[in-house]
Amino acid sequence: MENKKNNSGLKAAIVVLTMLLLGSVGYIYKLTADNKKQITLLTTEKASLEDDIKARIAELEIMSSENTALKSDINAQKEEMEKLLEELEKSKGDVAAMNRYKGEYFRLKKVMDNLVAENKLLKEQNVSLTTSLDSTNVALDENKKFTDTLLVQNNNLTKTIEKASKLAVLNLSVLALKERSSGKQIETTKARKANKLKVSFLIAENQIAKSGDRKYYVQIIDSKNNILGEKATIAMGESDQSLTYSFITTVKYENKSVQVNEDLSGEDFEAGTYFVNIFSPNGENVSKTSFVLK
Repeated sequence: MENKKNNSGLKAAIVVLTMLLLGSVGYIYKLTADNKKQITLLTTEKASLEDDIKARIAELEIMSSENTALKSDINAQKEEMEKLLEELEKSKGDVAAMNRYKGEYFRLKKVMDNLVAENKLLKEQNVSLTTSLDSTNVALDENKKFTDTLLVQNNNLTKTIEKASKLAVLNLSVLALKERSSGKQIETTKARKANKLKVSFLIAENQIAKSGDRKYYVQIIDSKNNILGEKATIAMGESDQSLTYSFITTVKYENKSVQVNEDLSGEDFEAGTYFVNIFSPNGENVSKTSFVLK
């Protein structure tokens, strides 16, 4: 009877122990499964965080190349992101570490979001400034064209005034004369009889020309290409050219027509065609004619 009781107690103890063992095994299995699930979750979360950080670094690189005003701030933010990525890649990815890395990432992300917003504002301001500068340049170009047009008009007007203010020398003529001892002058066409040439010309009226003394150089060339009279040579105007003239006549000009008459005495005039030129002080030939002595 007593043996039966002992056997029953033993069986009961075995059953209890078996149940406890099975429970422990189940609990251990559950812990192992939960741990594997957590490891998988942490691994996925770590990879996702690494990808986010890499994307942010790439965005910062683009921003740094686009804008020099924020370059130092952008590069500093990029260095912090790269440092965080390096630490994350080296970590084992436990819960505490991941929480710390995520916290640091969100802090840096907030700073970066502010940089992105500021960068966008600066780009918009640059576009506005560029548009404003373009408008200003267009206005300056238009103003320059207008100024250039005025300069051309002024130059043309100046040239017109200069041209209009030039004195016209008209009716140039030469008479060969035989002057007697009594002073009486007789017109002749015979070279052997002539002993004086009378040069006459008219300076026309011009109200816009400057009044004052005007100097003219008269050049008379005979049929053998000899220059009569003084045969003096001077440089003309600003050029390197020179002029040999027969005589100089100075006229007092007061904006009214002036008749000029000058005599050139001579002897043994050659027969043939003579050429007469009148030059202004700047070397311009203002009138010319010719005559023939037989």
